Order: sequence, then C-alpha cells, then structure tokens
Amino acid sequence: MSLVSQWLSPFDDVTDEQAMWRVQTRDDPTAFAELVRRWEPPVRRLCLRMTGDEHRGEDLAQEAFARVFAHRHAYQHGRKFSTWLWRIALNLCHDEARRVNRRGEFPLDDAEDGPPLRAFEPSPDERLIEQERAELVRQALLTLPDTLRAVVVLREYEGLKLREIGETLDIPEGTVKSRLADALTRLSRRLKPFLNDEPASPPEEVGTVRRKAIP
Repeated sequence: MSLVSQWLSPFDDVTDEQAMWRVQTRDDPTAFAELVRRWEPPVRRLCLRMTGDEHRGEDLAQEAFARVFAHRHAYQHGRKFSTWLWRIALNLCHDEARRVNRRGEFPLDDAEDGPPLRAFEPSPDERLIEQERAELVRQALLTLPDTLRAVVVLREYEGLKLREIGETLDIPEGTVKSRLADALTRLSRRLKPFLNDEPASPPEEVGTVRRKAIP
C-alpha cells in the first residue's frame, strides 16, 4: 500500500447519496459520521443565520443530524441528500421561530418592526469597519420574514442555484426569484442609511455587499 493511499479516506469517492444509502440500509455509523463531517459546518451556518443566535444555531444543527439518522428510512433514493438535509434544518429553524414568537421574544417574521439597526461611529481600522458592517447585515437579515430569509441564506451564503432552492423549499423557481428580489430590495432599503460610505447598491448587488461583509 502506498503512503498516499494510507491517508485516503474510504469515503473519498463516495457521494453523499451513496453514504446516506449505507446509513439507511446498514445503519453504518462511519458513513453517518462522514455526512456529519461534510455537512455540519454549512448546516450550522444556515441555522445561525436563520436564528441570529450562535448557541441556538449549534443546537439546531445537532438536532438536524439527529433527525437525519432518526428518519433515515424516509430518505428517498434518487433524491439529492443536500436538498433533504437543507429542508430538515430549515423546518427546525421555522419551528424554533414559532416557539420564540410564542414566548414573546423578538418576532423574526416581522420585517418592518424588527429591532432598530445601530449606527456605528466610523473607525480608521478597516477590520473593525468590516465587523461593524457584518453586524449591520446580520441584524438586517433577521428583520426579514422566515420565507424570505431562507431564500437569501441558501442563495447568497450557501450558493444554491434557484432550481435547488425551489426543490429544497418545494416551491416553483419563479417563486424563488420573486422572494429573492423582494428580500434583496428590503435589505437594500434597510442597509442604505448605514452603508453610506459606499455607492448605493441596487437590490441585486446586496448579496455581494453582504458576502464581503460577513466571513
């Protein structure tokens, strides 16, 4: 055995769908661990951006994978694993938002009456400025209704195609486009007063601003 082959993972050439098939049919713990390794970071990012709470996002990400294993027999062969996983995670985030609203905390679904954005004093340190912008964008993202926030996060942060977002959310691609346009328009309007050191961005460029602002 060559030195290179000793370091290769047995799952290097295994697709997500093949790994999930092993989990589903063999209860393969190694295959499941590989799926968690591949997908835990993006799922955690998704849950964080949907909830705005780091600890809550981590808990929801863990719950998402717990549900993947618990409902492994419901996975349909031929279906893209990531689409199924995104939907599980988003459903958990929506359920969490409803629980938060019932407890009387900040209503995530209220796009217009969310917490006011804080204007920061200009700083000569570019890193601090970027951090301040990132915080503004995170606050603005949380003012979007869940349905719009999910589209923005999947498209602008996770890089899903419109067709993939439609499959994940079980909506037509045209609906994805309209929700994305609505969301970016709201974000642009919300952020414009606070990002006045840059030229005003049309709605379609808000995603670019946010990708630059948030690591």
